[in-house]
Amino acid sequence: MTIIADILLVAGAVGAGFYCLVLSRRLRRFSDLEKGVGGAVAVLSAQVDDLSRTLNAAQNTAKGSVDRLDDVSARAEAAGKRLELLVASLHDLPGPAEKPNEETAFFRRRGTGGEARQ
Repeated sequence: MTIIADILLVAGAVGAGFYCLVLSRRLRRFSDLEKGVGGAVAVLSAQVDDLSRTLNAAQNTAKGSVDRLDDVSARAEAAGKRLELLVASLHDLPGPAEKPNEETAFFRRRGTGGEARQ
């Protein structure tokens, strides 16, 4: 009976050793920097860094655009105020001269014979 127990104990130990060997190889492949999760984490980390730099550049560009837009808007408001003043000052000018009416206009033309015509 002890021989059977010893054989089963040795078989269990060999099985556990084989199981540990398989797990070790899988874990090594899993954490491999080239192909496994370690490689994916390294690639994602590089992409996050690139994305952060791109986002910072976009924020700086947007901030510059907002500043320029504020400047242009202020200049446009100032120009609008000047135009309002100019239009308001046009109301103070006299209107255009009236066109002569055909009934009020009186022209005399002399013909060849010295007669006056209307």
